[in-house]
Amino acid sequence: MIYLDSDIQVYENIDHLFELPDGAIYAVMDCFCEKTWSHTPQYRIGYCQQSPDRVPWPRDELCPPPPPYFNAGMFVSQPSAATAKALLAVLKVTRPTPFAEQDFLNMYFKDIYKPIPLLYNLVMAMLWRHPDKVELSKVKVVHYCAAGSKPWRYTGKEEHMDRRDVKTLVEKWWDVYNDRSLDYKGPALVSPTSQTRGTLSRIPGKRLVRCIRAPSAA
Repeated sequence: MIYLDSDIQVYENIDHLFELPDGAIYAVMDCFCEKTWSHTPQYRIGYCQQSPDRVPWPRDELCPPPPPYFNAGMFVSQPSAATAKALLAVLKVTRPTPFAEQDFLNMYFKDIYKPIPLLYNLVMAMLWRHPDKVELSKVKVVHYCAAGSKPWRYTGKEEHMDRRDVKTLVEKWWDVYNDRSLDYKGPALVSPTSQTRGTLSRIPGKRLVRCIRAPSAA
C-alpha cells in the first residue's frame, strides 16, 4: 500500500514502490527546521536529520540522537488485519502528542522504518532549508505542506511563498487539476449519500467519540 496525504501530488509513476520487500515501512525522513518543530529538542538545538553534520547532536548532554523520523504524508507499508488490530490496541493507551498520527506511526514502526529518497515526498521546506539535497527535476512526489503552499488557497504572501521554485510547483499542481484528460471516465460511482446512509445504519447504538485536536504534522 502507498499512502498519500490529500495535499500531495504525484507527478511521475511510482508503482515500483509496490515491489519493495515486505516487513518494513518505507517513507522519507522529515525536516526539523520549521517552527512547527519548536517544541522539540531538535529544533532548539538546531539539529536536523537531513543535515546531521551541520549542527551535530550533543551526545554528551542528551545521550544518543533520536531514531530516524519520517514524514507520514507518504509511506509504503504492507497492511494487514493483525497490524490494524495492534495499532488500535496501542493507540488506546498512547497519550496525544503534538504531531498526532505521525508521532504515533513513528513510535510504533520505529524498529522497521527504512528511509527512501526525498524524491518520493518533497516536503516544501526542503527547498529553503536544505536546497543542496533537492534535485527538483528528479522529484516524483510533492508535498504541499508548508504554510501558504496549498495551491487551492495560495496567495504568495506567506514567508518563502514568493520563491520561483514554489510558484513553479504551485503552477504545476494547477496544470494537473485543470487537465480534463485526467478526469475519471469510468462507470458511475456509488453516491456518497447512499453509501454513508448504509454505513451508519450498521452502527449498533450510539457512541460518543472524544476528539482531541492536534496540529497537522505535515
